[in-house]
Amino acid sequence: MSNNGSETGFVSPRYEGTRIGLAPERLSVIVGKVAIGWLRPTTGSAIGSGANMANIRRRQTASGETRWDVRYRDPDKGDRTRTFHRKADAQKFANVVEADITRGDWLDPQLGRETFGDWASRWVPTIAGLTPKTRETYESILRRHLLPRFEDFPVNRIDHPTVVALIAELTSNGAGAGTVRNIRDVLRLVLELARRSGAIKVNPVEGAKAPKKPLAQRVFLNADEIMTLADELADPPIRRGGGEHRQPSYPERGLLVRFASFTGLRSGEIVALRTETVDLLHGRVHVVASATEAYGKLQFGSPKTYQRRTVPLPQALVDEMTTFLAGKASSDFVFTSSRGGPLRHSNFYARHFKPAVIRAGLPEATRFHDLRHSYAAMLIAEGAHPRAIMERLGHSTIQVTLGTYGHLFPSLEASLTEALDDVYRTAEPTQPAEVREIEG
Repeated sequence: MSNNGSETGFVSPRYEGTRIGLAPERLSVIVGKVAIGWLRPTTGSAIGSGANMANIRRRQTASGETRWDVRYRDPDKGDRTRTFHRKADAQKFANVVEADITRGDWLDPQLGRETFGDWASRWVPTIAGLTPKTRETYESILRRHLLPRFEDFPVNRIDHPTVVALIAELTSNGAGAGTVRNIRDVLRLVLELARRSGAIKVNPVEGAKAPKKPLAQRVFLNADEIMTLADELADPPIRRGGGEHRQPSYPERGLLVRFASFTGLRSGEIVALRTETVDLLHGRVHVVASATEAYGKLQFGSPKTYQRRTVPLPQALVDEMTTFLAGKASSDFVFTSSRGGPLRHSNFYARHFKPAVIRAGLPEATRFHDLRHSYAAMLIAEGAHPRAIMERLGHSTIQVTLGTYGHLFPSLEASLTEALDDVYRTAEPTQPAEVREIEG
């Protein structure tokens, strides 16, 4: 039998599963007992065409059982084989694998069998550019939540229902919405690396919803409340001899609260402040660095959103800072711990700030960050433009400012309307200009 002049030959069943000497791209058709391609006159068939076609072969095991081998060549020209018990399953796999190769969707099965733990270890070095605090948080989530559950799981076995079940379990066990979202996001990032590397087709975390993180309760303190809180920090009660006494012991702690409340700086920015960044002559502070606590030590870097800025100081605060900074070297930290080292905000917050909040009779939910919110509220009450507030707070965009404090601006609406009403009532028309005829 001929096929456009190509080689042909008669094949008996005993040659089943062998090749004849034709180029691979020409081996694709089996007709009766004359074959081009894999020779299976009794049981086999060839799937597709070209160098990447999939072929099915029947064979007998030593115990006499029938197996079906699917052989194909991957995009890297590597020969691969997968075995099935049923011919129908082999046929289905052959069809799928050839279609995937043709579309460029083929996945290396070996990559998919690698465990989540393997991919997590590859992912961790990719976050080296993040802040130390963020890296520490991500690594803690891996260590405490994800690796205990998925470390030995092949990544191709982590599907969408598995992710949804994890979120439901965390939520039912009382994990906060923010914690659940962070765990989900780290899982998504690790599996995204596996997807981009060709281990899985889709990221099973996509579309998995986590509980919405509730907005943190904001506490806005007025100036009197700020001064009360500052006094409680500066003059804490001292229990001695069966009684309670007060004496000015820590004036720098009171100044720290007043400074935060009348500059709006973040806690990390205050910790990183050095004397040389406080310009007392011009009444301003240059915010050029921020500190975070990670891996058991202070880490210094750029301010949040990388926005260096200059914040004006009220004159009363300039006067206090002038006295406070006298004698300090330009490289000294502005605010320090009781032992003179850099201020550890976590220690200050737990040991001194929160107890002072309770003693001052302020809402228990008051946080140090609320001093920043209080600063913004005071600016708004004084009629500050949102752009000016954005620049002082170091927000990345004015939308952030309005999204955070927009609800405070309507409180000015009544006074603005009254002022506009006064303008309306006092406005008078001007006398029309005298019109004269020009001669000539």
